[in-house]
Amino acid sequence: MKSKLPCFHAITILAALSVAVPVWAQGEGPMPAGAPSSQKAAQSSSQPAANATATPAAAPAPVASAGPSASSAQIQVPTGTHIPLVLHNGISTRSARPGDPVYFETLFPVMVDGKVVIPAGSYVSGEVTQSKRPGRVKGRGELAIKLTTMILPNAYQVNLNASPSGAGTGGGETVNSEGKVIGDTDKASDVGTVVKTTAAGAGIGGIASQSGKGAAIGAGIGAAAGLGAVLLSRGPDAELPRGSTVEAVIDRPIFLDADKVQFTNPGTASTLPGPPNREPQRDKIPF
Repeated sequence: MKSKLPCFHAITILAALSVAVPVWAQGEGPMPAGAPSSQKAAQSSSQPAANATATPAAAPAPVASAGPSASSAQIQVPTGTHIPLVLHNGISTRSARPGDPVYFETLFPVMVDGKVVIPAGSYVSGEVTQSKRPGRVKGRGELAIKLTTMILPNAYQVNLNASPSGAGTGGGETVNSEGKVIGDTDKASDVGTVVKTTAAGAGIGGIASQSGKGAAIGAGIGAAAGLGAVLLSRGPDAELPRGSTVEAVIDRPIFLDADKVQFTNPGTASTLPGPPNREPQRDKIPF
């Protein structure tokens, strides 16, 4: 009887180990080197499922806003809007050249939907694109300018494409349909020059010859001299003196960022005296 008991206990221990090994193989952790391949496959197939269970669910994607944000909203100043300006630096066909800068300031606020978008006192800059002096026989002086940039009082800068439609220069300058400033003529002064030279010539001829024939000859000479003076001199230059007012018209829409044009007052323009009234002046020779 004593010899059979150790064998019985050994068999019981082996049976317990054979049951424990598969249970241990299904746990987490690496398999021992001697484990069966079927147990390794079972562990690898069960590992992704465990990881998937441990991974938290992904957050839902944010829904895009249907409308534009406040920072991207824009206000449109439509084509054809008139902007009254005053000139800070005088220009003339006598000295202006293409590329010379011109500096303006807005005189009156521009409003869109009841809100001030371009306050008075905003700066506008541009350049001379053409400068043509008047001819000696015919032709008027011409100035063409292009307005390119606008700077609002809060330093917000926008591109501008505008041309003048009217000008108050104190003289007889006009603005044509192309936005060119056209100089005045001096026909009255030309007639006066001829009359003066004719009278002077007649007086000199009458005194010299003591006869009506001499006066007639002198008048003819004087008229010829006066006409020559007109033909040899240029007409009046086209001018925009400092303080001239110009009404600019926008050629295409201006888009302003809504968050940068939240003005609460209409602004204030500089006080510049207007140009003095002036008559066209032709260079007279010799009178």
